[in-house]
Amino acid sequence: MLVSDFDYELPLELIAQKPLPARAQSRMMVLHRKTREIVHSQFKEFPAYLQKGDILVINTTRVIPARAYGRKQEKEIEFLFLEEAEKGIWEVICRPAKKVRLGDIVSFSEGFNGEVVGVASEGKRRLRFTSENILAELKKIGYAPLPPYIKRKTKEESLRALDINRYQTVFAKKEGAIAAPTAGLHFTPGIIEEIKARGVTIAEITLDIGLATFQPVRVKKIEDHQMLEENYTINPSASRAINQALKESRPVTAVGTTTVRTLESAFKKGKIQPGRATTSLFIYPGYQFKAVDRLLTNFHLPRSTLLMMVSAFAGLDFIKKAYREAVRKKYRFYSYGDCMLII
Repeated sequence: MLVSDFDYELPLELIAQKPLPARAQSRMMVLHRKTREIVHSQFKEFPAYLQKGDILVINTTRVIPARAYGRKQEKEIEFLFLEEAEKGIWEVICRPAKKVRLGDIVSFSEGFNGEVVGVASEGKRRLRFTSENILAELKKIGYAPLPPYIKRKTKEESLRALDINRYQTVFAKKEGAIAAPTAGLHFTPGIIEEIKARGVTIAEITLDIGLATFQPVRVKKIEDHQMLEENYTINPSASRAINQALKESRPVTAVGTTTVRTLESAFKKGKIQPGRATTSLFIYPGYQFKAVDRLLTNFHLPRSTLLMMVSAFAGLDFIKKAYREAVRKKYRFYSYGDCMLII
């Protein structure tokens, strides 16, 4: 298939720039795969689509305030902290990258400095820090690592606290992601309690969202695209609950594409395998799903691997029809936008 098959027109004003005042205010488009019916609803109605015995799987990764600004000889440079490559050394992306050379010292705040010890392509650098706790320093000075389609003025302090709070799920636990599992942003503690009260089991997995999720597809044929790796963890209790549901043909609902990638990657020898592993699984039309029956997801960028995944789940023609309808009905798109339930 061609990457151009996954293109669509989107008016810029439909890209959500800020979250709604309340998480559960989001609209929810419901796609019925068997009947090809599209229903317009609201996320607060999501629990009604679940029944006793269902399994709801969520990604509990926690976003770190990974965007920070450093100075080198009075010039300000933006950094995105990706991960700790080794003790005291972090892999980052910087811009403008040409100003950050091997051996440079970058100052982020008083006592928080990094030395450039590695240089790679596409703006990647490695910084060695003397500070023992980089995450603690980032929490003092960092900003939410919002995707570039959400426009913010440089160091927009008035929205810093809002983004750090709202670009994070209410069930986030282990720090390690540089992007939010956005389908989970709609949940509130009240919605979660309502789901549990219906007799639904909530299983927790973790996929630390990195560059792979947003990696551009630069080839013409999607089959030629190679996904980057991301780390995931499934604990034994979660795998047991999901495997029992699969054995008894009880529906497994995945919250977000990252949850889908985790479950489908961990499905080996007929069941979900627990433990920590890496995945470079690329799901596109033609893929046969093994572990997921339903999917809650947001609306995704044209030509993205995420759009390709939902097209594999619901069918490309049906997804295109749904996206045209979403544009016509003026749904809010992308990370801070509305959601879609595919059943």
